[in-house]
Amino acid sequence: MSSSPLSKKRRVSGSETKTGSHCSSSNSVRTELSHTPANGMAKNGNDAEIDEGLYSRQLYVLGHDAMKRMQSSNVLISGLRGLGVEIAKNIILGGVKSVTLHDQGVAEWKDLSSQFYLREEDLGKNRADVSQTRLAELNSYVPVTSYTGVLTNEYLTKFQVVVLTNSSLDEQISLGDFCHSNGIKLIVADTRGLFGQLFCDFGEEMTVFDTNGEQPLSAMISMITKDSAGVVTCLDEARHGFESGDFVTFTEVQGMTELNGCEPIEIKTLGPYTFSICDTSSFSDYVRGGIVTQVKMPKKVAFKSLSSSMAEPEFLLTDFAKFDRPGQLHMGFQALHAFEKKHSRLPKPWNQSDADELVALAEEVNAAQTGSAKQEQLDQAIIKKLSCMAAGDLAPINAFIGGLAAQEVMKACTGKFMPIMQWLYFDAVECLPEAEDAVLTEEECAPRNCRYDGQIAVFGSKLQELLAKQRYFLVGAGAIGCELLKNFAMMGLASGEGEVIVTDMDTIEKSNLNRQFLFRPWDVTKMKSETAAAAVKLMNPSVRITGHQNRVGPDTEKVYDDDFFESLDGVTNALDNVDARMYMDRRCVYYRKPLLESGTLGTKGNVQVVIPFLTESYSSSQDPPEKSIPICTLKNFPNAIEHTLQWARDEFEGLFKQPVENALQYLTDPKFMERTLKLPGAQPLEVVEAVYKSLVTDYPRSWEDCVAWARNHFQCQYNNNIRQLLHNFPPDQLTSSGAPFWSGPKRCPHPLEFSTNNDLHMDYIMAAANLLAQSYGLPGSTERSVLTKLLQDIKVPEFIPKSGVKIHVSDQELQSANASIDDSRLEELKTLLPSTEATSQYKLCPIEFEKDDDTNFHMDFIVAASNLRAENYDIPPADRHKSKLIAGKIIPAIATTTAAVVGLVCLELLKIVQGHKKLESYKNGFMNLALPFFGFSEPIAAPKHKYYEIDWTLWDRFEVKGIQSSGEEMTLRQFLDYFKKTPAYSWVMK
Repeated sequence: MSSSPLSKKRRVSGSETKTGSHCSSSNSVRTELSHTPANGMAKNGNDAEIDEGLYSRQLYVLGHDAMKRMQSSNVLISGLRGLGVEIAKNIILGGVKSVTLHDQGVAEWKDLSSQFYLREEDLGKNRADVSQTRLAELNSYVPVTSYTGVLTNEYLTKFQVVVLTNSSLDEQISLGDFCHSNGIKLIVADTRGLFGQLFCDFGEEMTVFDTNGEQPLSAMISMITKDSAGVVTCLDEARHGFESGDFVTFTEVQGMTELNGCEPIEIKTLGPYTFSICDTSSFSDYVRGGIVTQVKMPKKVAFKSLSSSMAEPEFLLTDFAKFDRPGQLHMGFQALHAFEKKHSRLPKPWNQSDADELVALAEEVNAAQTGSAKQEQLDQAIIKKLSCMAAGDLAPINAFIGGLAAQEVMKACTGKFMPIMQWLYFDAVECLPEAEDAVLTEEECAPRNCRYDGQIAVFGSKLQELLAKQRYFLVGAGAIGCELLKNFAMMGLASGEGEVIVTDMDTIEKSNLNRQFLFRPWDVTKMKSETAAAAVKLMNPSVRITGHQNRVGPDTEKVYDDDFFESLDGVTNALDNVDARMYMDRRCVYYRKPLLESGTLGTKGNVQVVIPFLTESYSSSQDPPEKSIPICTLKNFPNAIEHTLQWARDEFEGLFKQPVENALQYLTDPKFMERTLKLPGAQPLEVVEAVYKSLVTDYPRSWEDCVAWARNHFQCQYNNNIRQLLHNFPPDQLTSSGAPFWSGPKRCPHPLEFSTNNDLHMDYIMAAANLLAQSYGLPGSTERSVLTKLLQDIKVPEFIPKSGVKIHVSDQELQSANASIDDSRLEELKTLLPSTEATSQYKLCPIEFEKDDDTNFHMDFIVAASNLRAENYDIPPADRHKSKLIAGKIIPAIATTTAAVVGLVCLELLKIVQGHKKLESYKNGFMNLALPFFGFSEPIAAPKHKYYEIDWTLWDRFEVKGIQSSGEEMTLRQFLDYFKKTPAYSWVMK
């Protein structure tokens, strides 16, 4: 189970291949194959090629150009405590050119609370040296080295990006000034207990090539006025989605051709379907049609150096409920540096005299300010909390700030997405005990020389004992699951009497390695849950983790039964589909267990916390249904590459999976025909017709038969059917209102003439023939020259368009037609089907679509089938990369977002374990690291309902007593009689 998607409606050793594309003269796309090493990853070093097998999900976030820019960037990370190793992990997975780890300190007990690549036997050793080997295993494309010397100006010139963590303010200012004046991009990151700080300086002029990472919008045009405003009206099928200030360009405009291929034009929106472009009064008269497409324009941004920005800071707000917090923490962190410089130590955990001194130092720092950084009044309570937990080191905070910082490194390397301008402060003080009289003491939070000292410094030893006893169910061991397990281990969850049960039925694939950081190349094909559990045990041997390989659902309720759920303290989802999420939500509501839900979609992430009797459940709110493509658009009137790709997916299922499955059932299941005849509308005839073709007319007996079938199918789909469509609706056809039939969303197609000299045509035949051979257990072939010779000998019947053939132009018309069935044809087919006793002569193998195996011909077929249909309709083709994204319904994913989201999840876990009761203590979160944007809100309270005078929520139950005398379950009649006879005031709520 991989990274969960953002919204509820969205859905997760051998030779590997890389793909590229080029356009042929016939506006087609062909894929080319080249091989990577047998283990799927090259040795440390850099190639010009991007390993799409490894980076596929990240490529859908960053794109090829940004990835190439990132692969030319050398990055220095100074400070290898918990925050530093988190940043290093994320950017190594991301694929920069090289990473150098710098640290002059040695591992201490408090480091082990968040530094997941340090072990107890590493105490006293240099943190960078120890971490180097383990970090280098993450991505063999990225050389990782350690450095333990002094950071001199000369040394810094080797790097394009420098990240400082666990550094003094003097060092930050000194190195920051040098980096600013020498074009080196600087990021400063720091965490102190429940507080985090991030600063970015990417130079006096930086170009951002894509500010938000969203796909460019496009819309079809219905009208353009010829006047000073140049008002463009789009078809009202959907809102255009543009905003004032966007830039657009035009294609396929008939009449006002001056717009076609023009330089990008800035627009001003006038409404959901209209916008103004420019003075068009001198242009030709607009006739019809046209497509307007958004153009991403580069944006220049400027940064101040750290020393300049200290006095005149620009803050990015992370929590609108804490709008004044960044300015306060800006003073507080400077005061911390002053305290550490004065005492050569941080304030002691929950020491009141140190806290008072830090307040005094903060007052001095604030009084010395002359710029906008100066605060009218300091919040002494928050400064004292900063002092009390400054010595703390928490895995969840490091995960959150580390995810953000690593994303800023990628922005610095690539110019992709808008950087943080320039200071970001974050805190999660709501994680502290709720009760006002619950004061943590210095003694309770003092170091114990144990691996949890960094966490005990913030919360004390009692919480540590509670964490050790927790029994949690983690559903999914993909990207989010791996991050959760790492944080669980660092926090000490289930490190005593408790247990973490993680279940995932998936095996590890190469594409997982880019973000599911517990896995290595040699783990490919192993079970995710077992491998993840073993990896986490190395991080903290005392954590008790059990791996299962079960899918959650009704089928496994004998495993995850009443006793299992009753024994749990909570559930954490790391799922990749809505159905499983909703199932787990129902189970948690039934057993009244807290649920932590999260998801990612590229740079977007969300966290939802579900608390029994306090909040609504996950299923209480749902996304609107996703808009589907009309069937008639897919069948006859596509106008976008998404339509042809969906059509190609349907072709795949309808040729190599569904008919073969039906044929197998016909041969092996005596009740198959009985069930089929009960299907509604024309479905019985369609199913029986497909079975007849599979077992009789289309049944191949050799590779030559497969090639002949593929050639004839090409002729049918890309020539004959198009000629029939044009026979029914000629290019000059008019509607009843006199408007051209082929206009607006209807693009007039043209048939394709097959040629063995056309690479795309040959790609299609090769893929289709091999897939047919696979589905019938026949050997295939990849010999192109042999294929060409076979094709030259195949005679394709001449097609003559028929009169009287009905082609439906709307889904409503199609549904009406499908309501009837040709009974005589159905009876005829039933008599023509082979006997079910002949089962042994058939070797039928239904093919399940698998997008990530570039040797199985699945994506070869999809790309070729889609682009041939796109050529039919003059739709720009899509390369293999884009085709895989759309047809494979891939969820774009990147390690940075996953790490940040899971950090927030674990902060909520800390509140649950402590037993927080106030709704305002919990936080649902949303982020988009590309913008960047952060939003937090308290969860929605469980909606209350009233029945008579009884208030109840989804968490309440009515307990019915005194009905059963013999221990038997209550009947429905007894249940209804009880509520009829029993007054409402005597019902028992539990």
